[in-house]
Amino acid sequence: MNRSPLSLRPGAPVQDEALLPTRREFVKRLGTGLFVWVVLGRTAGAEVSEAAHPVTVRPKPTGDFNAFLHIDENGHVTCFTGKIEMGQGPITSLPQMLAEDLDVSVDDISMVMGDTDLCPFDQGTWGSQTTQTFGTVWRTAAAEARGALLEEAAETLQVPVAQLSVHLGVVTDTKDPARKITYGQLTMGKKIERQVTAKPNLKTPDQFRIIGKPLLRKDSREKVTGRAVYAGDVRLPGMLYASILRAPAHGAVLKRVDTSGLKGTEGIVIVQQPDLMAVLHALPDAAEDALGKVRAEFEPSPSKLDDRTIYAHLEQAKLEARVVAQGGDLDVGRGLAVRRLSQTYLGAYVAHAAMETHTALAHVEGDHATVWASTQNPFGAREEIALALGLPIPKVRVITPFVGGGFGGKSFNLQAVEAARLSKATGRPVQVMWTREEEFFNDTFRPASVIKVDSGLDAAGRIAFWDYEVRFSGDRASEHLYDIAHHRTAAVGGFNGPPGYHPFEVGAWRAPGSSNNAFARESHVDQLASMAGVDPIEFRLRQLKDARLTRVLKAAADHWGWQPAKGPSGRGLGVACGQDAGSYVAAIAEVGVKDGKITVKRALWVQEMGLVINPAGAKIQMEGGITMGLGYALSEEIHFKDGAIRDTNFDRYALPRFSWVPKIETVILEADDTPPRGGGEPAIILTGAVIANAVHDATGVRLLELPMSPERVKAALEAKAQQA
Repeated sequence: MNRSPLSLRPGAPVQDEALLPTRREFVKRLGTGLFVWVVLGRTAGAEVSEAAHPVTVRPKPTGDFNAFLHIDENGHVTCFTGKIEMGQGPITSLPQMLAEDLDVSVDDISMVMGDTDLCPFDQGTWGSQTTQTFGTVWRTAAAEARGALLEEAAETLQVPVAQLSVHLGVVTDTKDPARKITYGQLTMGKKIERQVTAKPNLKTPDQFRIIGKPLLRKDSREKVTGRAVYAGDVRLPGMLYASILRAPAHGAVLKRVDTSGLKGTEGIVIVQQPDLMAVLHALPDAAEDALGKVRAEFEPSPSKLDDRTIYAHLEQAKLEARVVAQGGDLDVGRGLAVRRLSQTYLGAYVAHAAMETHTALAHVEGDHATVWASTQNPFGAREEIALALGLPIPKVRVITPFVGGGFGGKSFNLQAVEAARLSKATGRPVQVMWTREEEFFNDTFRPASVIKVDSGLDAAGRIAFWDYEVRFSGDRASEHLYDIAHHRTAAVGGFNGPPGYHPFEVGAWRAPGSSNNAFARESHVDQLASMAGVDPIEFRLRQLKDARLTRVLKAAADHWGWQPAKGPSGRGLGVACGQDAGSYVAAIAEVGVKDGKITVKRALWVQEMGLVINPAGAKIQMEGGITMGLGYALSEEIHFKDGAIRDTNFDRYALPRFSWVPKIETVILEADDTPPRGGGEPAIILTGAVIANAVHDATGVRLLELPMSPERVKAALEAKAQQA
């Protein structure tokens, strides 16, 4: 397998504290001003920094700090975080949170993201965690900075803190409004060492003036005008572009290589190592042309699997199931059931297919390496590169410019390791930018999965028991959402393995496991509703106890104008609901089916995600999730045989087209009294389920495999006609 030598999975342990830059080092880089250190796993209290000049307000940590903010002599705020921006919007929402509790303008805040020399350690940007896990701590840091500045202002103006107010970074004496001082003036070249004496409270929703307001993305102008810098836009003097020899199939082993065809080719540099062979040139097209003249012979892959036999292979895998949730007694539940339903649901391998392919530019100079990389995991990339080069981790710097989409696929950093190794070998900066074919070949796909559900209804039409087993999709969002006395949910394997069961690498794909689990669960619940002769929304409400989900589902029905009817009604309407990343979501869709092709006409998504920082950004994330979800629901599927990937570009791998996109309606329910929850992934989990249910309502055909391609729809319709 063509993988990086170090696989740092999401959630890997934090490195040794001795490898992290110290607070003094950060202070030396930025000079005077106010520094606030943000710590996850914090305890009460604060300590005065060892720095002599600036203020440092740092709560005593139980773990490493993983972000900080700095206020300079002009009052400008710079935030440093290991999080990265790949289109999900923290470059806007994080400043909104800071501006609210610091009382400054959003326009006075800059972000430095994903630079391992400037930003404290972060475990990676994934899982819709940035706002829900990090947001409250981030806001607390801003409030503590505001408290420190107010105390300093009180001493300067010789008034009590309670007599001061702050607006847009200006502190005013409320009894004498002419007496004012700015944040910048308070931090200007002074030796300030202060411990906050009273921990300020965060603002409450009724005090918000920035949080909850829809703001234009701070990076939008750069991106629409083409000024945004990605890893592939970085240039260094003397750099080379690399074209790398790839195996024709996963598991194939290089036997011999012949570079004689390159003799006399001007400017070509050849790097040949046991596990890495590349041709480099100062021009990217020249490097690509030269690689075409290399002759290589490979031992074939030992894999004999293909995209049809994979499901039986995964179903037969001898792995112990782990119980995710259980209650009651399944045997008792089966005894109560008067009608039974057992089904198996299948999901194909799906590519990430981000707009930007994996790219990195590496410059290795002696015992130092600097790498600009498109990655969701800059600190993981740093460790991978350090291991590959034999360097101490602090000698490697990873800088993350804008990332052109990730969806979990840029959690690994093979391209960065390749660029670094080639730079070391040539003594020159080297850029590795994967072609679209390389991107598909080296992807860590959403795994194929097999989900089995056995269930039944009691005499009253309620779910009597629920026995659910998911294989290789992962257990995220696998638990049922309903009030079922006798139930068991179990998982075999996970979304990233274990290794050896898939013919190539798999990994996290936007809301890992949730889309397959929602497809199986909500398709199955819909069938139970039909068996009970009950409207699908009414059936779900009867089985629900969760107040948040009940509210979301009722809001969806009201907004749609839902008219109850038992399915299949012929209307082509489907419903599904789910929970992911702490958020609740319900969807209703209308479809048409003609010649096997499914057309989604209207789509409504209602989401409750706690306190929403930027409603405009949240709406964009919902719309993006719905649209991206059309792909895994209707067309996206990796075809392969004997380790070879057959879909290596968009002429075969069909992404959603503009013509597929229905009328989309999004509703965000207010829940300001609930902490922020994830907003980047919940919408995508329901697309497959709601479309499958709508197709059943339209045709009476139940589709049990994703994607629901025209060929599969036609086959299902023909089978139904033959049965009739």
